[in-house]
Amino acid sequence: MTTKRLVLRGINWFMPAATIGLMVHFSVVTKSFLTGGNLLAVLTQNGPTFIVAVVAAVLLMAGYVDLSVGSTLALAGVCSGLTFLSAGIIPGLIVGILVGTVIGAINGVLIGWLNLSPLVVTLGMLAATRGVAQFLAPDSLYGFPADVNVLGNGSVLGVSYLGIAALLVIGIALVAMNRLPIGRRIVAIGVNSRASYLVGIPVKRISVLLYIVVGLAAGLAGVLQVARLDSAPSGTLGVGFEVTVLTAVLLGGIPFNGGRGSVLRVVLGVWLIAVLKNGLTLLNLGPEIAGIVTGSVLVLAAGLEAVRFWVQRTK
Repeated sequence: MTTKRLVLRGINWFMPAATIGLMVHFSVVTKSFLTGGNLLAVLTQNGPTFIVAVVAAVLLMAGYVDLSVGSTLALAGVCSGLTFLSAGIIPGLIVGILVGTVIGAINGVLIGWLNLSPLVVTLGMLAATRGVAQFLAPDSLYGFPADVNVLGNGSVLGVSYLGIAALLVIGIALVAMNRLPIGRRIVAIGVNSRASYLVGIPVKRISVLLYIVVGLAAGLAGVLQVARLDSAPSGTLGVGFEVTVLTAVLLGGIPFNGGRGSVLRVVLGVWLIAVLKNGLTLLNLGPEIAGIVTGSVLVLAAGLEAVRFWVQRTK
């Protein structure tokens, strides 16, 4: 086997090996890690990340990025919280998802249809939506109806509703990318959008649709996160969320310019970050350590992708 192939195989196996190694390490140093209750709690706590990351990964496969998902989650959560207080759980659920969808549609039209820069547009949306959320709810919202708490913390056979929602989104993304024609079209757009357009793929419509779906996913995640927390703190809800999502997506081996990727590897990337944070929490290390580790993992993911690109380019 050539050195080039060995390096690529090592990069491909790094994340699964790191995940298994971390789980073994944390199970040794703390007995409370490798328990059914703790692992289900990890799934629940990171359900919003799973929901948004797999959809954001599909978007990145097409060569587009959305850095506003954290603020979209926050605004959707605040709007759903206000509606929970005034109209109940069903209207709140609808409003939260609708707000996220509208933000996604705005991003989609500006980027996918008008060809504006994804970085500039979504960074602007990140700041604008956070400001709107804080304007609508300067103080944290709480005191929701009991049904909201059930939505956020209820379960079926030990699996929370939030975890079930995450698993459903993962399943839909897997089917769409691996079994349906839309998956091949999305990857083709990421490889070469101009060539895709010339062979009849509706590049603009698919791009707009992808941003709408990302917004919808962020809206759903915001509603479920608010229901789980039983509060909607506009200043802190979703802060840093986009970094976690981007880290998981890059760990999944999706290049920043798109064209390839695997939903399953992105799911594994989310799980790796979730295990890291959970293990550090069980070891009584502060959130600042988790932030340092997450940032370091993002840099590592970018470095591995750079090495992969360099190896594939060299002969």
